[in-house]
Amino acid sequence: MNTEKRRITISDPSLRDGNHAVAHQLSADQIAEYCRAADKAGVPIVEVGHGNGLAASSLLVGQSAIDDHTIMSTARANLQHSRLGIHVIPGFATIERDLKPALDCGVDVVRVASHCTEADITQRHIAYCRSRGTTVFGVLMMSHMVEKEPLFEEARKMENYGAEAIVLMDSAGSYLPDDVRRKVSYLVEQLSIPVGFHAHNNLGMGIANSVAAIESGATMVDGCSRGFGAGAGNAQLEVLVAVLDRMGYETGIDLYAMLDAADLAERKLMKEIPTVKSISIVSGLAGVFSGFVKPVQRLASEFGVDARDVFFELGRRKIIAGQEDLIIEVASELAARRTGGAH
Repeated sequence: MNTEKRRITISDPSLRDGNHAVAHQLSADQIAEYCRAADKAGVPIVEVGHGNGLAASSLLVGQSAIDDHTIMSTARANLQHSRLGIHVIPGFATIERDLKPALDCGVDVVRVASHCTEADITQRHIAYCRSRGTTVFGVLMMSHMVEKEPLFEEARKMENYGAEAIVLMDSAGSYLPDDVRRKVSYLVEQLSIPVGFHAHNNLGMGIANSVAAIESGATMVDGCSRGFGAGAGNAQLEVLVAVLDRMGYETGIDLYAMLDAADLAERKLMKEIPTVKSISIVSGLAGVFSGFVKPVQRLASEFGVDARDVFFELGRRKIIAGQEDLIIEVASELAARRTGGAH
């Protein structure tokens, strides 16, 4: 394919998705240091925050070490060239209490996200960002759960609300390249705004899926330094930059400086480098967000059942975030089935 030095915009959610991997405990000093390194490398967008986005810190999904304002203001003070981005899920974040102060703090790019069948909830948040003149993208999470036609219908709603791009998230790391090509190419053909892709690496396909998205017409992809993200991690950013450079695409990122930023991330941000573990593979095959790994393993042990069976049953039931109580139900039912009676 002749790329003609096509420009690809890379967004780096290491300081947001990576926060999942450390129970949302990134400090202001860590945020400041990584922001300076990413900025030096020329990363176009640096995304920060609680793993679940703006205003998500809670007992239910995990409490951040520092508040949203400190996260955003620290990043803003240490980004001279890179744009500052945040992830916003309506239901966690309200407009007046959370989004307005974020924009006042100097956020440049807002990614308003919903489950892949619930774009309706994003209308007010997207419209507010547009009214403020802030760049806003629509994000469809768990996008493997529906086929290209209903996915397009939800994306079209976001476009009509004012979204300036649509990002498909492979939240469970479930896609294979053919899945990416089928859905991304369809959205590129049907929408009048750019399409992006956010890969997770549960099946070891993060880079391959990102490349497939680009070859199918996507002009934006996400990547995290050393893959720093939930579960098996995300597409590895420094690898993505190197591969796209090799393929003749233009990212505007300096490879040497990006490698330095990734080395810094490994030393300063991570407790362990994300790897594709056995349970991550099962999570990807089941199509279940790998953030459920710890509660699944804990409850599987408690009920004396195989965590892999729990994941596949959760996938069959199409579990999504907010339905954590189903894990207990599934583990209990599997235990009862195994013993031939009520648990």
